[in-house]
Amino acid sequence: MNNAYNWYSQLIKPTWSPPSWIFGPVWTVLYIMIAVSFGKVFLMVIKKEIPFIVALPFILNLIFNFAFTTIQFWLKNNPLAAVDILLVLITLIWAMIAIYPHMKWITYIQIPYLIWVSFATVLQFTITYLNR
Repeated sequence: MNNAYNWYSQLIKPTWSPPSWIFGPVWTVLYIMIAVSFGKVFLMVIKKEIPFIVALPFILNLIFNFAFTTIQFWLKNNPLAAVDILLVLITLIWAMIAIYPHMKWITYIQIPYLIWVSFATVLQFTITYLNR
């Protein structure tokens, strides 16, 4: 992972890019909120309180979210990471819309995640552009 950190630190980043130490604490808080809310969604599916289709964007979001680190830091592929983070954003919006009629608080608790992923998407596309 040290090699990946060195690679990432050498990339051209915009002046508004946050310091690298901020990502760990932000994602820690977000992952706690994701675990609680997504866990509730999956429990609701198991109990047949909501149809599986409502949980689908949550599942896809987790897949794309976890794939980002591998794509960005192991594969060191900025263009593919940009596509992936866009898919994280799209599936998050889809998930928020899908769950809203069933459990509004789950949509509301996703707002910080939505804000961060929106920022991360713009950041990733900017880094991809600057390092083409």
